[in-house]
Amino acid sequence: MTDTTPPPEQPSTPLPVYIHPRREPFEHGLVPLQKLIFTDGSQTLTSLRDKLLQFPPINNRHNRVNSAVVAESLQISPEHARLVLDIIASVLHSDSDPLVTAKPDEVDAVGVNVYDLIIFLYIQSYKRLLPRGHKDSAAVADVWPSTSAFDGFLSALTPLQLVRSNSRRTMPSQADEEAHQLSYLQKHLGNIISLLADSVEGEDSLVLTMEKFEHLGYLIYFGEKGMEKTPLSQNAPFFANSDPDMPAAPVPASQVHDWLLQNISDALERISERVAAKENGQTSASDQDVLMTDACANLKASTSAKGPSFIEGISKQSYVKQAPELKGSFVKVVNCHESVIYVLAPLRYATIYGCSDATIVLGAVGKAVRIEHCERVHVISAAKRICVANCRECIFFLGVNQQPLIVGDNHKLQVAPYNTFYPQLEEHMQEVGIETSPNRWGEPVALGLIDPHDSLSHPAGVSDCQAESATRLDPDQFTNFLIPNWLEGQASGSTKDNPFPLPDVYMSCQRRNENNLVEVKQILKEAPLEESRKKELSSALHVYFKDWLYASGNIRQLYCLQGE
Repeated sequence: MTDTTPPPEQPSTPLPVYIHPRREPFEHGLVPLQKLIFTDGSQTLTSLRDKLLQFPPINNRHNRVNSAVVAESLQISPEHARLVLDIIASVLHSDSDPLVTAKPDEVDAVGVNVYDLIIFLYIQSYKRLLPRGHKDSAAVADVWPSTSAFDGFLSALTPLQLVRSNSRRTMPSQADEEAHQLSYLQKHLGNIISLLADSVEGEDSLVLTMEKFEHLGYLIYFGEKGMEKTPLSQNAPFFANSDPDMPAAPVPASQVHDWLLQNISDALERISERVAAKENGQTSASDQDVLMTDACANLKASTSAKGPSFIEGISKQSYVKQAPELKGSFVKVVNCHESVIYVLAPLRYATIYGCSDATIVLGAVGKAVRIEHCERVHVISAAKRICVANCRECIFFLGVNQQPLIVGDNHKLQVAPYNTFYPQLEEHMQEVGIETSPNRWGEPVALGLIDPHDSLSHPAGVSDCQAESATRLDPDQFTNFLIPNWLEGQASGSTKDNPFPLPDVYMSCQRRNENNLVEVKQILKEAPLEESRKKELSSALHVYFKDWLYASGNIRQLYCLQGE
């Protein structure tokens, strides 16, 4: 009799787990304040750490300090110290940390962990990778407007401003950025580990406890984006499978350093191999986040469970992304021009880069938004915090719980209250932890004109000064923005109106304008005009309306109707 028993399944070989840098502290956790940058490695920060650890506990929480202590120790203003705590909270690796879960009025009651603060301060020495020059400058010129009413003032700009205003660059690829961040960590890991380590009494050596090792999770993680995160120590052979009831024994800091360096070296080699395969046309579906497409490519979006979702190269269109279409909670809108883009989803982080003459609506962003190198863009967003860098002639309609941060070379920026809604907005806000109050849209904080984290060489003779801040939009210019309901009957939600209360002056102007509209409509309706005169009046109104559409930028909203 023939044996029909199937052969036993062979155990599959587990895929290697690689180390990755966390993008968040490098993209959203750098502050252009010179007093936060230490260039002597760990020397000054070691003394600062020891000083901070001597402060008494906060509400029985050891190794934590509040903004007053940070201000005193770093010799910065109380406002800047609070900004430091808010930024650390927005990029911390642990969502259960008391600083992350604290409400605005509770932040100083819980404080920041000293070791998280020290790592935050150390990486302020990081310099971002230079943007890539685009290989097809003629194609970029097709979608990037070359003239602006502001361009007549270029002759009055400083050398630094002139360099940046003339640059037409694209973001570095994700592979390039990851390799750059890993190389930085490779160089500085020894110093960072020494700041977390304890000295052994009577010996000239350092050891690292499992608790201190976990603080490296601020900078690195193992695995892939989209996978369930495990504690950093569970990936380390010297801490893995430790008994929770019995603390693991400290290990030599040199052993940790050598092990991490080997993992970083393996990860850098893997990136090189993937980039080479990409260039040889051997890209697999899992490698779609290695290299970004060109700015002018007709790619509307790319998503990967491992990294951010990209919305890229949109030109003269309306484009919509809703929550079910996004695999991650990190979105980048890149090189989009003369378009209206809707990202109606709950997000953790969002970046808008290199866009012009566009209106971009971000749903609810629970951690941070960064807007960089944009011109004549309207951004509408409900967010925990927002940072604007190197932009001009942009308007930001905001529902934000923290003060907007303005850094770098900016010109003619305006801020205004949040001005729209969609059915799921309040549900998305609740999911990511955004409150309707306080809304600090009108309290922008401007820092330095020169960004010390920018690798771009600073022209000789250019000294730093405070960046140009944003002004409040004239209430008479404020209008509501209507998001079309494309999915009527398919999408449901409880939000029926703007959840952020309008300031009185904006509300009164809005009501006055609405009343004026009613009066004008009634006057036109009752006007005793002959038929020929009515046609002349209608024609004149159409001309003025068209002029207003172009002058206000609202012509972009008509792109929504092109596909209908």
